[in-house]
Order: sequence, then structure tokens, then C-alpha cells
Amino acid sequence: MFINFETSFRYLSAAVLAAWVAAAVFTLVLPPDVRHIALAHILGPPGAGSLLGYDDLGRSIAARLLVGARTSLMITVAVVGISACLGTAVGIASAWAGGAWDKMSVAVIDIFMAFPGLLLAIALAGLLGAGLSNAVIALSVVGWVGFARLARAQALTLKQREHVQAARAFGVPAYRIMLRHILPLILAPLIVQATFELAGVVIAESTLSFLGIGVQPPQPSWGSMIRDGMRYMLVAPHMVLAPGAAIFLVVLSINLVGDHLRDRMDVKLKTRS
Repeated sequence: MFINFETSFRYLSAAVLAAWVAAAVFTLVLPPDVRHIALAHILGPPGAGSLLGYDDLGRSIAARLLVGARTSLMITVAVVGISACLGTAVGIASAWAGGAWDKMSVAVIDIFMAFPGLLLAIALAGLLGAGLSNAVIALSVVGWVGFARLARAQALTLKQREHVQAARAFGVPAYRIMLRHILPLILAPLIVQATFELAGVVIAESTLSFLGIGVQPPQPSWGSMIRDGMRYMLVAPHMVLAPGAAIFLVVLSINLVGDHLRDRMDVKLKTRS
């Protein structure tokens, strides 16, 4: 029997992302006790009491992993939402205005893109101070650039279309033209960009938490869980394997779903043309 591996991977990726969201919702409705310390279970391996074992303080890794999923999802959605709104607005406005404003916007985008995104986020988080809100701000300052560049490139092409020129001839305000005649036509590439940005933010947030400038204890984070387990790799590797596997599966699933969305949207665009 022939198995379509591409379809299988796509369904598995969707299942992983659904589990990620379900874990976040579950811990929001019924938050587990992630601060409970059981001295008898310190560095305990996976077993009947906890499927993923216990950490160096005797806390359940499974419970902390679920709460870490909620933390990761909240930060990721917030950062991508802020970055997408800000970057899209700047990109469309820059393309529409043209002239000196467009040149200045391109210069700012190029300056931001000259720095490695993750290193810039680490520097900003270090300047702002550790914490969840500061991590969101630092990652958003870095993340808007990709959306701005994509939105500007798409808007420059659509700006010369007949329906846009007709709207301008009828005296339609510029903001209505950008919202009703340009933005809907560039949503497809922006959605694809957002999916890949999700994967990048998951890794970036985990990196900030791993370095100690992201989510702070006692709030669990996948990155901080890996940092705490690094000292016990030889005696309790499950402390690192569980959050590491979670990051790997979520990022891989987001990328696979993003590839599928890009292929589907390209097909639709080709069909229309």
C-alpha cells in the first residue's frame, strides 16, 4: 500500500501544533502546581509518577513542560502579532508615500537587517532587563523588519494597478485605499511570513530564557528548563531531552505547515493569473 509521506508529515505537524495550543489552553484553565517540591523525587527518571521524570528540585517535568508550552505560545503570538501589524503598516505606508519617506524607511530597515536578529534581541533584552514583557518588546523590535520589507515590495507592485489608480482618481482617501485595495491582496505572503516568524520566535524566546534574560523563575520556560538541566546531563538527561524535544517538534511542525501554506497559496495565485 502506497503511503503519501508528505501528507502524513503534514497531518502530524498539524497534530503537534494542535497539541501545543491544547496544552496552553489546558494549563490556563486548570493550571498544574509547578512549584511543588518533592525531595524524594529529586532527579527521578521517567516513571509512573511522572511520565517525563523530575528535575533537580523534585518538580514534575511534565507539568512544567505544559506550562512552558503556554508561556512559549503567549510570547510567540504576541511578538508575531505586534511585528506583523507594525511591519505591515510601515511597509505599506512607505511604498505609498514614496520619495524621502520611502528612502528613510528603507534605510532604517537596512540598518536593522545589518545586525543578526537574535544578537540584537539579546542586546535589547539585556538593556531592558529580564522579564516576559521585556522579552516581547525586544523580539518585536527585531521581528517587524521582515514584514515591513515584504509589505513594501508587494505594495510597490500593487500601487500601479488599475483598480488602485481608479480609486485615487475618484478621490478615495489614501488610508482606505491601503486598507481595502492593497492590504487584502498582500495577506497571502504576509501569512506565510508569519508562520515562519512563529518558528523563529519560539527559538529566540527559548534562547533568551536559556541565557537568563527571558522568562524568569519560578515561571517555567522551555529554554530555562534546558539551562537548569545542563548541569545534570550525565545523571538526569531527561531534564534536557524533554524541553529540547518540545522545541524541536514545534519548530519543525511550524516550518512544515508554513511550507504547505506557501505551496497552496502559490497555486491559488497561479490559478487566478
